Amino acid sequence: MSVIRTPGGRSVAFRPRALIAGAACLAGALVLAVLAIGSGEYPIAPGDVLRTLAGQGAPADAFIVNELRLPRAATALAVGAALALGGAVFQAVVRNPLGSPDVLGFTHGAATGALIAIVLVGGGSAALAGGALLGGVGTGFLVYGLAWRRGMHGYRLILVGVGVAAILTGVNGYLLTKAQITEAGRAVLWMTGSLGGRGWEDTGPLLGAMAVLVPVVLLGCARGLRMMEMGDDAAYALGVRVERVRLVLLGAAVLLVALAAAAAGPVAFVALTAPQLARRLTRAPGPNLLPSMCMGAALLVAADLAAQRVVAGHELPVGVVTGVLGGGYLVWLLATERRAGRI
Repeated sequence: MSVIRTPGGRSVAFRPRALIAGAACLAGALVLAVLAIGSGEYPIAPGDVLRTLAGQGAPADAFIVNELRLPRAATALAVGAALALGGAVFQAVVRNPLGSPDVLGFTHGAATGALIAIVLVGGGSAALAGGALLGGVGTGFLVYGLAWRRGMHGYRLILVGVGVAAILTGVNGYLLTKAQITEAGRAVLWMTGSLGGRGWEDTGPLLGAMAVLVPVVLLGCARGLRMMEMGDDAAYALGVRVERVRLVLLGAAVLLVALAAAAAGPVAFVALTAPQLARRLTRAPGPNLLPSMCMGAALLVAADLAAQRVVAGHELPVGVVTGVLGGGYLVWLLATERRAGRI
């Protein structure tokens, strides 16, 4: 760990390896985003993509890049970063690598809200996004309320979340049986997680929320989160208002996950895998919030690029790729936890 002193006399500690790992993930995410923007039926070379983004490209390239493909790439970057930050917060709060929105039921709640908007209300994209947001936030309140008992325990939160997720899975299945065939197809595609056809109107609310919530988490609560990883008693002794910090962090994480689901559907396993991979790269204790965000952005852009190319002539939903890879990682993680005697 290195320490630098600011002109005001304050000390700022940082880990060089964590900074390097985060910068590498961010650079990788941006490179992959350029490659994704250049991919498609009308391929564009990376150099031409960069020139177009700088405002010096041909008119045809400018339309394809700025109007059609850039919003999708921006959505992938924002959704991946938001899911990873939310996952890192959950895992740090419950002090368990299984503490992910996928496991705790928040993505299931977002899917329930979206299905209600599609099947029962029959609304368009705005209603679907609003339903996903309300469903995710409502599930967050439900899980927190059921898990609260003179304080919050990590394993209790996970168990309650798993139970709520199981209930919501049944509710979602019932809603699909009540839908018309066209509505069911639309709902299943959204529940898989897809970036196809995404525009600025889809990612705008998420970007606006991230502009507020990311500084709150990184600057306002990061120190308290690091202290809480040592246990609530130790955090109290160090002057951290544990319940207040925990509530703010969980609220921010739930909002980030719900808005990410509203933008691209409940993309699976990014929130679970990105923080763990970031920790293995940085080899640093603590939540590794910023490296996790960069890792999540890189993972989702890479998955979207693979989804466009893995099957010739056919584009897969990005959730299929993240689900296959993330499911394998979850099996490995469970086996590792079992060997360590933690489950």
